[in-house]
Parts: sequence; structure tokens; C-alpha cells
Amino acid sequence: MRVRAVDVETGRIVRNCERAVVTAYQELRDVGTGDMSAFHACTTLYRIHHPESSLNEARRLVSEWIDHHVIRRDQGPTAGCLCD
Repeated sequence: MRVRAVDVETGRIVRNCERAVVTAYQELRDVGTGDMSAFHACTTLYRIHHPESSLNEARRLVSEWIDHHVIRRDQGPTAGCLCD
């Protein structure tokens, strides 16, 4: 079973960890935090939600989510964890 990542009607991110990562990244960048510092903070945030995740897996997902939601502003679903 695949968990839906984005609510089709509202475009809202459904996964709590994905929403937390994207929101944190945007807010950190909004207050002037550098890209890499914001990325590292968000990787840490993801690993708080998912301590079982390796650092490389966390980095991959965080970079995919930032690219998807922030850079490309795509409203479609993303790959990722199966949490809700």
C-alpha cells in the first residue's frame, strides 16, 4: 500500500515528516540561513522523525522533497517514506 504524499484537492503535503522538512527548509531560507545549513538542519529533522533512516537515505529524501516542492514547485506526489 502506498501512502498519498499530497492531497489532490488542496495540494497540501500529507506526510508529517515531508511537510515538516519542506516547511523548515522554507522558513530557514526566509530568515537568511544558507542553503547547505538549511539542508543539514532538515536532514537532522527528518532523522528525528525516522531514526531508523541512514544519513544517506535522509539526505536523498530531503533533497528530493526540497527539489520537488521548493525548487520545481511541483504539486504531484513524491517518493519517500510510508508514514503519515
